[in-house]
Amino acid sequence: MQDVFIAGYSDKLSARPSDTIRFFVSSRAVSDFKATLHRSISADPNPDGPGIVEEDASIYFRSSSFTSRYQGFTPGSFAQSTTDLRAEINTDLLIKLWFLPTVLVSADQTLIAWGHVSLVLDSQGIITAKLPGGISISTTVEVKCNQWHSLELTVLASGTITLDVKYMITKKSNIGVAKSSHTELSIARMFPLSVTTPVRIAAGFGDAPCCFNGKIEAPEILVDGALIAKWDFAQSISSLSVKAHTGPDLLLRNAPTRGVTGCKWDATEFCWRHKPEHYAAILFHDDDIYDFEWDRDFEFVVPDDMPSGIYIMRIEAEGHYDAMPFFVCPPLGKRRADLCVLVSTFTYTIYGNHARPDFAPSWLEKISAWNAYPNNPSEYRHYGLSTYNNHTDGSGICHASHKRVLFNLRPGYLTFGEASCSGLRHFQADSHLISWLHNQDIAYDIVTDDELDRDGVAAISGYKAVLTGSHPEYHTSATLDALRDYRDNGGGLIYLGGNGFYWRIVRHSEDPTLLEIRRSEDGLRAWASEPGEYYNAFDGSYGGLWRRNGRPPQKLVGIGFTAQGNFVGMPYKRVNYDKNMDWVFDGINGELLGDFGFSGHGAAGFELDRRDEKLDEGEDIITLAQSYDEGNRFILVPEEMLTHLTNLSGSPEADAKRADMVYFKTDKGGQVFAVGSITFCGSLPWNNYDNNISTLLRNVVRKFVGS
Repeated sequence: MQDVFIAGYSDKLSARPSDTIRFFVSSRAVSDFKATLHRSISADPNPDGPGIVEEDASIYFRSSSFTSRYQGFTPGSFAQSTTDLRAEINTDLLIKLWFLPTVLVSADQTLIAWGHVSLVLDSQGIITAKLPGGISISTTVEVKCNQWHSLELTVLASGTITLDVKYMITKKSNIGVAKSSHTELSIARMFPLSVTTPVRIAAGFGDAPCCFNGKIEAPEILVDGALIAKWDFAQSISSLSVKAHTGPDLLLRNAPTRGVTGCKWDATEFCWRHKPEHYAAILFHDDDIYDFEWDRDFEFVVPDDMPSGIYIMRIEAEGHYDAMPFFVCPPLGKRRADLCVLVSTFTYTIYGNHARPDFAPSWLEKISAWNAYPNNPSEYRHYGLSTYNNHTDGSGICHASHKRVLFNLRPGYLTFGEASCSGLRHFQADSHLISWLHNQDIAYDIVTDDELDRDGVAAISGYKAVLTGSHPEYHTSATLDALRDYRDNGGGLIYLGGNGFYWRIVRHSEDPTLLEIRRSEDGLRAWASEPGEYYNAFDGSYGGLWRRNGRPPQKLVGIGFTAQGNFVGMPYKRVNYDKNMDWVFDGINGELLGDFGFSGHGAAGFELDRRDEKLDEGEDIITLAQSYDEGNRFILVPEEMLTHLTNLSGSPEADAKRADMVYFKTDKGGQVFAVGSITFCGSLPWNNYDNNISTLLRNVVRKFVGS
């Protein structure tokens, strides 16, 4: 698998004045690479649309050249001791652990390595103990994937080596042997033996660490009858390290998954906080990667006078390029505009490097013709995939981070390569809104999910209105709290997307750039969390949909996810003619709204939200316009379905598959406008921004901001 010619990432996706952003680059060029700064206005490469629009920002960062160098990365999670484990072995060595393999691969998988001693699982399911002097001993019975096994390696001074692997069955915590393999070998005397090296669990040492896919629990090492190392993974489950019972502590590399069921789990408890001894395992994968750990190449200090906005650090060498976006926010408490755009960086990261199953090489022709961003994660899967993809063993990826190259977080990236429209999602689709603001000469500030989570409502206090982009799907409890408090204290919330405020995520307290998602119970899921693993490891909270956590989107914005279809759009139809709401439609003739657009060819499409009085907070919600699935191109989301004939709405399925455009006020003077569609913003640039969706949004912004 070849790496891209030049690529980079930054340690921050957003920053305020005086903050430092560090950039990390790998370039296979012989010559230096050049870095230039630009302000992003439009990230849509469609030649029939706005195109890529960037303004020169060299006044803030002068074009600079840096030495090219290749920087690699090694996927795979493992645990490594913080110091050497030292021992003088004279009479005997005993290593034991529990393990549950999840897949057999062509390469060896290392369970534990210490000095010249390692326990390895091969492609046929055979366990081999490798010892000093080229000595090895293997089991005769294949292990079973997705089943727990105990393993013991014993080496005696007499030269006797035994390797015992037992395949276990569990019931009510009483463990019985289903199948065992006992192998014994006699050799010349091996001891005394001196070992002074670190211990690795779930990986070996060297350039190819042979990482393990599966769970490991309760590793121990005894020398001459004395316990010299023991680790209990049930302790401090939320941590990125493991404090040793005996011996050196462990650091967890590339964020393996904790809060997973162990060999004692018997389905009597489903939350690891309540019975941690049933969750005393760690799940490792050979493709875990969340931080490339490259050396820094250059940095940028955000100047005090730099306007809030979206910026692109472009790097180029020998005809190849990469483009790293970052978001400049105003100083905390010192807004520079009345309007704030909330950028969904959590959602961008969660989707980071989504390798779509429908990717086809034919997309490359369109990418070339449009001069779109050339790299696709489907062609560079070893860079680490998204939480919408699966690990080598088929389990879902539940961790995400931006501290690596994210190909789909680039201007000009195409999500839907065969779409007859622009085919954009997330960062690129949200640029339709940004370009509209510039076209309409509307001043705005940028705040991202990071600031909202960290600073709470203070991050957006004082703004007359806060706009979302097309798909603010993933939120922490802190970001939802901040938006609720902003709204309930007189703020104006303008939700311009669909399927927003849907999934609960958690940031890691030790490294906030690391995000966790558990896809529990219900919802439109790329994969499903295993029973007993619905609770987030990072903080012990219940994962999955916010709706299942008692906070449906309807409580915040009056509407919530109801239907998904292909990347197609439809028009809205005006349904409210109350004179008190005429301000929304001022300057608009006719009842059809948005029967056009660069996203799905219509303003209401792909993922739709509707009202549900059972889920909102009883506000006087006004429905302004609606769009129904008249072509039967959409499906109800799973949480709305009951049987093949009934759904939670109590109405015919066709009535529930719709987008509702709504407006309401709160008791404390706040107000909300919501469109309930992912493709809404894609209609804004149509006809050079002269269209009824553009007019409608201008009316709403003018009403909320008062200008």
